[in-house]
Amino acid sequence: MSASTLTPIRRPATPASRPAWVPIRSLAVRHRPLILAHLLALTDSDRYLRFGYKACDEQVRRYVDGIDFGRDEVVGIFDEALELVSVAHLARIEGTNGAAPMAEFGVSVLPRARGRGWGSRLFERAVLHARNWGAEMMIIHALSENTPMLRIARKAGATIERDGGEAQAMLRLPPEDASSHMDALVAQQAGEFDYQLKLQALRLQQWWRMMLPRTAN
Repeated sequence: MSASTLTPIRRPATPASRPAWVPIRSLAVRHRPLILAHLLALTDSDRYLRFGYKACDEQVRRYVDGIDFGRDEVVGIFDEALELVSVAHLARIEGTNGAAPMAEFGVSVLPRARGRGWGSRLFERAVLHARNWGAEMMIIHALSENTPMLRIARKAGATIERDGGEAQAMLRLPPEDASSHMDALVAQQAGEFDYQLKLQALRLQQWWRMMLPRTAN
């Protein structure tokens, strides 16, 4: 039974808070349909802020189809129903003439999952990956009105330049080291462990729902 066939028992929303640890899972080619579903669930205004233009469904599909999982890094946060509520895409930009690579960051969070600081946590995870690539600079292209994204970049120490309705944030990264590689490995394993726990919980809920009519008789 796959995760997509399970019918979860959704819990009521709890007050927004910023937990000490957020389970962020690396995504792969097999997650492409889930990433697409996440982006298609964004409102028109959210798509406008995420992509910088009013992306229609077909444009969103082309974007997801074009993600190179062998080159880039894509990570996400799953809720208890194993729905992707937040996705970050770190695109690798190769340097020319032996220059170090750069990285471009983009993130989206569903409305019901905002206010928890997850965008900042995904940004921190992206910085870690970019450092381990050997990237010296992270770039964030955003609309000037995308204040949450620019706030995250500014808080991290990025330099922000505005040109009319558009803005570009540039964050210089420290070099990779043993600690950055260890932190990335631990974070990846923790995210996978959390996902498997949620998957088992969903399967248990599904089994319990199936057994209820029998026990009632």
